[in-house]
Amino acid sequence: MLSANALVWLWLSLVLILLDQASKLYFIAVLDYGRSVPVIEGFWNWTLVHNHGAAFSFLAGASGWQRWFFSALAIGISLLLVHWLRQMPRGHWREALPFALIIGGAIGNLIDRLRFGYVVDFIHWYWRDFHWPVFNIADASIVTGAVGLVVLSLLPRRNA
Repeated sequence: MLSANALVWLWLSLVLILLDQASKLYFIAVLDYGRSVPVIEGFWNWTLVHNHGAAFSFLAGASGWQRWFFSALAIGISLLLVHWLRQMPRGHWREALPFALIIGGAIGNLIDRLRFGYVVDFIHWYWRDFHWPVFNIADASIVTGAVGLVVLSLLPRRNA
């Protein structure tokens, strides 16, 4: 019997994985590697790059072991969050929503690591000489989920 746990939030993870993978396939097909295509001049480009590391290209220059380390980390964190969702009441959206975002992003990037050996990034934001590291939908989901966990934990709960 299905209990009223928060596993229902995994639908959001699945949608994010599908959007992430579809967007990466699209940009692989239409962009030349490393060549920027302006979306909003002076702020936003599409730029196809390969990230062999983690967030902000952390450990990108390592000898290749990082691919398997970050893959194992994505699997471990995703399994832990799914376990917590299984134990969580369905109405605890303040935890379930960020967990679902993180799971979707982690699995989206995991698929790239296993398929290509690197993560496909294509969203490039910048302002004058400041360039934010190129990212993708999975990265945005992970960051939004992590920030959401912190922000929502700081807000007072309403008693029902």
